[in-house]
Amino acid sequence: MPKVQIYTTPTCPYCHAAKNLLNEKNIEFVEISVVNPTVREKMMERAGGRRSVPQIFFGETHIGGFDDLAELDRKNRLEPLLEKMRV
Repeated sequence: MPKVQIYTTPTCPYCHAAKNLLNEKNIEFVEISVVNPTVREKMMERAGGRRSVPQIFFGETHIGGFDDLAELDRKNRLEPLLEKMRV
């Protein structure tokens, strides 16, 4: 399975929603806090300049934020995307 990473802050409700969705789908992930400005800069570089959290990556593929993740799930494209990336 590709390594799933989610950049978050402790008080972000969308971060909590994204983590809940990933947990509901039994998708393991690594949470990276962007409280440290250096870590936030790294996230922004990876996310094409996006400053908001969460920013979610499946391997090196940038998924986007919670709305993007939820849309993939609503369209039943979340699990197939993960499966495709396992190959």
